[in-house]
Amino acid sequence: MSLLTGSGHGPPLARRDGIARGYLPVVAGVGSLALGPVLAGGSRYLLGVGTLMLVLMTYAVAFNVAFGGTGQLLLAIGAFGAVSGYTTVLLPSRLAWPVPLALAVGVVVAGLFAAALSWIAVRRRLDTIFVGVVTLTSSLVVHNLLLGNRELTGGETGLVVAAGSGSALRDPVFGYYALLAVLTVGLVGHRAIQRSALGWASRALRDDPDAAALAGVDVARTKVLAATFAGTLAGLAGGLFALVEGFISPTTYAFATVDVRVIVVVAFGGLGTLLGPLVGGAAVIVLDELLRPLGQLRLAVYGVALLVLFLGLPRGVVPAWLLVWRRWRPRRTRPDADERTSAR
Repeated sequence: MSLLTGSGHGPPLARRDGIARGYLPVVAGVGSLALGPVLAGGSRYLLGVGTLMLVLMTYAVAFNVAFGGTGQLLLAIGAFGAVSGYTTVLLPSRLAWPVPLALAVGVVVAGLFAAALSWIAVRRRLDTIFVGVVTLTSSLVVHNLLLGNRELTGGETGLVVAAGSGSALRDPVFGYYALLAVLTVGLVGHRAIQRSALGWASRALRDDPDAAALAGVDVARTKVLAATFAGTLAGLAGGLFALVEGFISPTTYAFATVDVRVIVVVAFGGLGTLLGPLVGGAAVIVLDELLRPLGQLRLAVYGVALLVLFLGLPRGVVPAWLLVWRRWRPRRTRPDADERTSAR
């Protein structure tokens, strides 16, 4: 009797095999990114670019879980990062809190902030556009508060982060891998959600909210949980990035700096896909660096390039690649099937 089909150990083995296959893309993506410091060849500049790329990818994963999963247009990813980042920086400097505790508090506050925005949107029955308006307004409020409280936040001048100075986090390689660990947590969490009952509810809610509610999906719970995950992950990335970078300002977490680029990353990589944020994040950062010598002209070239890519791949790179793969795979397997048939 086959171990995979028998009544004994078959189902557990089959489930373990399914789990391994399900997380294989995460292993492949993280494994590729782990080579970053090696490819950088010790260049601090390239490591800095790679660190920014990891943060952008993590923000994109957070946005992808909320919008790609449940259709919540949370245009406050940068605000979640800002709340956590400034909390992580100010609590040790003002109240002498331990850095790990300050980071934990910042992450929790960011998650609660996201949960509150989602809860308000659900209670008010706001559609996608109005959710975007409300969260964008919240993002701008946070940005203006950071600019206005110069004595506390440094205003547009920014703050030199004393917390974490002299620690391993200020080492470029260690900081890179610390942020890669955060990205890994986000990807594993996203995959776990996709494979869980919450993932099924999220997909049903995204495709047809009314039908999902009639089918028994708890709309409020599903949306708030997805938003909480997004806010917590963005807060973890924003707080840790402040410690690694050693300097923050309102521009670090501004809507134009974070949210606009996150939307581009997710749209380019593929909305709702697991690896879309990685593909889109790498493409956006590489394109940005290649066009940097053009100065102000690069913004126009950047926009045209993205427009062409979006028109050519409206669903994103990852869905387009999967479509090609599914069409190509049967042609590869058919000869093998013919060979097995002839052998018998």
